[in-house]
Amino acid sequence: VVSTQHDESLSLGDVRELVLPYFEEVLPEGWLPSDENIYVNPTGRFVIGGPDGDAGLTGRKIIVDTYGGAAPHGGGAFSGKDPTKVDRSAAYAARYLAKNIVAAGLADKCTIQLSYAIGISKPLSVYVDTAGTAEVDEQKLAAVAAEIMNLSPRGIREHLNLNAPIYKETSAYGHFGRTPTDQGHFTWEKTDLVDELKRQF
Repeated sequence: VVSTQHDESLSLGDVRELVLPYFEEVLPEGWLPSDENIYVNPTGRFVIGGPDGDAGLTGRKIIVDTYGGAAPHGGGAFSGKDPTKVDRSAAYAARYLAKNIVAAGLADKCTIQLSYAIGISKPLSVYVDTAGTAEVDEQKLAAVAAEIMNLSPRGIREHLNLNAPIYKETSAYGHFGRTPTDQGHFTWEKTDLVDELKRQF
């Protein structure tokens, strides 16, 4: 995935032609993916960038807001981002799925990694790591996780009702390890996929 700003006179095809030789130059032989798996500016033309294109507040406290260093973090902050941004929504989805896998008794520990490319709705990869505690195959767990929940940004927002005004409560005491409320807060802490996960295995 390459997103690169370019001059207004260039088409997307021009940008792709300029970028592809660099892929070929730096990747070892046999590593170059097939053409349909090379994404160059997948959201379209990228003429306006820098402070003119992206400005505003994005969060701090990314570790204290999540797992306090007890689990890996992709580096994306939550605060200051709306739920269309996978930095926030996909982190919630990963937490939700991992928590349900443990609650279903399929593993004692579970970390889920979701990888996205801008402009591509489905995750490029879904990876499950149970630290050797899984009762079932981890690859099957990953496949089932992607099957029982729509992991597109829209699918996550709809499943967890993230378009609702529920974020004030996350501004203190972290986003995870909280109790879901009747007002729709912390929906990613629910364990309502347990029965479906058990059925799959």
